[in-house]
Amino acid sequence: MGGAVSAGEDNDELIDNLKEAQYIRTELVEQAFRAIDRADYYLEEFKDNAYKDLAWKHGNIHLSAPCIYSEVMEALDLQPGLSFLNLGSGTGYLSSMVGLILGPFGVNHGVELHSDVIEYAKQKLDFFIKTSDSFDKFEFCEPSFVTGNCLEISPDCTQYDRVYCGAGVQKEHEDYMKNLLKVGGILVMPLEEKLTKITRTGPSAWETKKILAVSFAPLIQPNHADSGKSRLVHLPPVAVRSLQDLARIAIRGTIKKIIHQETMSKNGNGLKNPPRFKRRRVRRRRMETIVFLDKEVFASRISNPSDDNNCEELEDERREEEETKPSELKPDPPVNFLREKVLSLPLPDPLKYYLLYYREK
Repeated sequence: MGGAVSAGEDNDELIDNLKEAQYIRTELVEQAFRAIDRADYYLEEFKDNAYKDLAWKHGNIHLSAPCIYSEVMEALDLQPGLSFLNLGSGTGYLSSMVGLILGPFGVNHGVELHSDVIEYAKQKLDFFIKTSDSFDKFEFCEPSFVTGNCLEISPDCTQYDRVYCGAGVQKEHEDYMKNLLKVGGILVMPLEEKLTKITRTGPSAWETKKILAVSFAPLIQPNHADSGKSRLVHLPPVAVRSLQDLARIAIRGTIKKIIHQETMSKNGNGLKNPPRFKRRRVRRRRMETIVFLDKEVFASRISNPSDDNNCEELEDERREEEETKPSELKPDPPVNFLREKVLSLPLPDPLKYYLLYYREK
């Protein structure tokens, strides 16, 4: 599934293509997609395909195509503070993007059938938290993953504001999925070969919208052959944040506001002159004409007399352009202003590192 948009050279170009094709339509979704590099969730030997609009599968590890994730994120209509349940959470790529939008007071849970994929997702989550500068641009709702079959969730589990299922749902399981939702909640899932959005408008009232045709592997049915008993999946409890954690969130938020105010003041209320680049020198190129005649190829070159006299000069100029172009157009490396500000505070080092979530950079 996928192939709806052109491949990108990097994550930003992929997002540009998804925006142009109207798969990404809102600013919150765009910010989340740009903040997390899709390639980080690929195995090293497959990263060349990370920015193609294609699904990827290796063993039990699976990623849907970017156009599918875009439609899912838009359909979920995510807002800060909501609760989210990801059924078939896989690599954690989608759950991490959702966590950037939910913020520190949301709930972000995932259920995954394969324990090896859970370990892979935890590694990728740890890598994102420790190394990505995007982590400091948001207040993150860290996902929690549990192993089990999503068709065996304990009936006493809490209901969620938003639910996504990443495998094909049979009609017989539609009501089971709906009952995971709070009133006013949104469920997105592949149902009968259509990506479907279901909104719970009342205790027994629903609105259904078909988004697009899709092809997903079906949900794996529970297997009770070994014990004959159902293995109930118990979702993580909704944890109450400690006072210490709430203080960290508040301090980081205050520092971000100060940084924003300082930036606005320096740039004159945000009006900033666009960066100026040195204009490339334009030089005349010799034109070559190729003539096909009776399966023979004749090539002629049209040039000014001065061209032939200055071939060496032109070659030197070309080399000079190639040497200077990267330095002229290369943007400044991004600066993590929050980290710099925290490290400059007159605080004990342990407190600074706590405010930075003990991140490596």
